[in-house]
Amino acid sequence: MNKPSLCIVTPALADANNGNWQTARRWARLLAGHYRVTVVKAWTGTDADVLLALHARRSAASVAAWAETHPGRPLVLALTGTDLYRDIATDASAQRSLALAHRLIVLQEQGPLALPEALRGKCRVVFQSGTRRQTLPKTTAHLRAVMVGHLRDEKWPQTLFEAARLLAPDEGIHIDHIGAAIDPALGAAAQATAQACPHYRWLGGLPHGATRARMQRAHLLVHTSRMEGGAHVLMEALLCGTPVLASHIPGNVGMLGTGYGGYFPPGDAPALVQSLRACRAGLGAPAGRLATLQAQCEARAPLFDPRTEQATLLALLDELR
Repeated sequence: MNKPSLCIVTPALADANNGNWQTARRWARLLAGHYRVTVVKAWTGTDADVLLALHARRSAASVAAWAETHPGRPLVLALTGTDLYRDIATDASAQRSLALAHRLIVLQEQGPLALPEALRGKCRVVFQSGTRRQTLPKTTAHLRAVMVGHLRDEKWPQTLFEAARLLAPDEGIHIDHIGAAIDPALGAAAQATAQACPHYRWLGGLPHGATRARMQRAHLLVHTSRMEGGAHVLMEALLCGTPVLASHIPGNVGMLGTGYGGYFPPGDAPALVQSLRACRAGLGAPAGRLATLQAQCEARAPLFDPRTEQATLLALLDELR
């Protein structure tokens, strides 16, 4: 029996090395045993049985073209952070994409609440997944924090820059910042912070494997975003045993849980510094702040199992057959 064909549309391909691409590549791999999968940047008329598009606004042309030419065929739309927390409120093309889709995917459990109530019935939560990685031994001489994310406004790296300047070089808190300067002004700010703060390093964009290795060696991942749909990097940190300090926004709460103890108010650098200092003070202590966060993250990690993600995706697609 021939497998049905599935076309995944993602505005970001491998050269972007971002969360959208990671999601599209992983879904293609998870579904390959059940569908003949192709991944493209835009749908241009290639025949397929199902279209799965990432990003309501940036993939709007593909969504509209598919709906017009294949009105009876399944159309699934996966929503990003800028979709949920910006575009669907103001952008007509994003709103049309929502209306045309037969199913909507969000990547964390707070996502459906951002949708108009009338659309929540066709929305499904699909937690992203990854491979469990060994939790590496970590030094107790200092606290190593890492932030991962390309430098753009949605990630709000200014919070990290300010936090680095509030920390003294001799406090034993070292920060590595990984991400390409999508916004040149933020790249300049990262360079200036590195020059002023010897305990802060901006490493630029790194390959995925090198980035993951640094997460494994870090005591903490810092995540300062003001807008997220369900950050891939949070899932990866949890799967390698690295706890998180994250801005208290819906996209992060939907990944880490409402009762998680590692949140700080968005943009609040002094609060982030306070949390970093508390983790530094408890470094190596079995009941310290860092150990508590690690236990909470370990309890959350099973949500991000590949078998769960695959089963959820297949169940959603089966609803449309």
